[in-house]
Amino acid sequence: MGTLAGGRELRVQVNSRWSAAAPFGPAQKVVMDPAAVAEAVAEIRSWPSYAPTPLHTLPGLAHSLGLGALWCKDEGRRFGLGSFKALGGAYAVFRHLAETVRSRTGTRLPSVDLLAGRHAAITGTVTVTTATDGNHGRSVAWGASMFGCRCVIYMHEGVSEGRADVVRGFGAEVVRTPGTYDDSVRLCAADAARLGRQVISDTTFPGYTTIPCTVMHGYGVMVAEMAAQLPAGERPTHLFVQGGCGGFAAAVQGAFWSLWGSDRPRLVTVEPVNADCIWRSGQTGRLTQTPGALDTVMGGLACGEVSAVAWPILETGTTAFLALGDDWAVEAMRRLAAGDGGDLVIVAGEAGAAGVAALLALAGDAGARATLGLDARSRVLTFISEGATDQAVWRSIVGRDPMAA
Repeated sequence: MGTLAGGRELRVQVNSRWSAAAPFGPAQKVVMDPAAVAEAVAEIRSWPSYAPTPLHTLPGLAHSLGLGALWCKDEGRRFGLGSFKALGGAYAVFRHLAETVRSRTGTRLPSVDLLAGRHAAITGTVTVTTATDGNHGRSVAWGASMFGCRCVIYMHEGVSEGRADVVRGFGAEVVRTPGTYDDSVRLCAADAARLGRQVISDTTFPGYTTIPCTVMHGYGVMVAEMAAQLPAGERPTHLFVQGGCGGFAAAVQGAFWSLWGSDRPRLVTVEPVNADCIWRSGQTGRLTQTPGALDTVMGGLACGEVSAVAWPILETGTTAFLALGDDWAVEAMRRLAAGDGGDLVIVAGEAGAAGVAALLALAGDAGARATLGLDARSRVLTFISEGATDQAVWRSIVGRDPMAA
């Protein structure tokens, strides 16, 4: 699994700009427009094999962590792709192809027409592309295969070959690149401009913001499901969400903010210490990059730049920014796989376990818990954002086959 970074380090940065009373205003609505989110939810629910992912209750782990309740939304089963990103990338591919067909024919069509190949003469001329740490590229490749266009995926040298093989399995071309994820984003964008490809990215770069918002609208499906899955009368007090480029955390909190207003949960973003661009941005109050190689076992979170469209939500909607060492993620994977205190066994990937990893790290820090308002009355919602998306890596960390878990 490579060298772990950061050990058992824990850094907590309280956000002085957060207020429970802050309104879901124009800056937030332009990113997570409720009507656009509702449209995405309705569309994705119409896709073949759609099913809500489970919301697990983990009383054993909650008790050991001194919490009132702990829920984990398990995205490891989403559309068989292994992560929450199955929702965003594929939905953005559909929206782009639907708009391409509409612009050429004047017809606004549902996804069933694309699935049936009724406009293959048009969609077959389109090539979509993106850079990825693994999961977003898998979603874009799957969407391209499902809706009938070509696909090229850029993967930096830190992404495992097992993840590249999965993308190739959807018929996509994989381009291996040197450097970090952010380097691959820039190369992908340059090649797309030169070769006439359409970038379907979950992060922004200058002049490119619309599609990342569309990707985030797809993530609204998770909140719509959770609102129905939570026990009657129950609402989480805290929300621990993976950081990365920020799109996931902003989409989830934006949807809750729009839905519940001041009753929304407190958001804590979770990042690796070596890829802490959201933590740094929270500290400075402006978009701030993380330099270096971004080495972390939590590969899906190895991002050095915050998405500009995510920041208007994260800047005031985040209660605290948290960065932690890789050892906590490894411990979380193993605890979840063991079924702590009789809990359900959960297969969580390296980045997928980050929310639980943060709770494990905080369990021994009374000062940080008090700062975040975590106690025996707290009801915490986390995400298993990915399952064993590379089974060999998961096996090397946990010590057994994920298929047998």
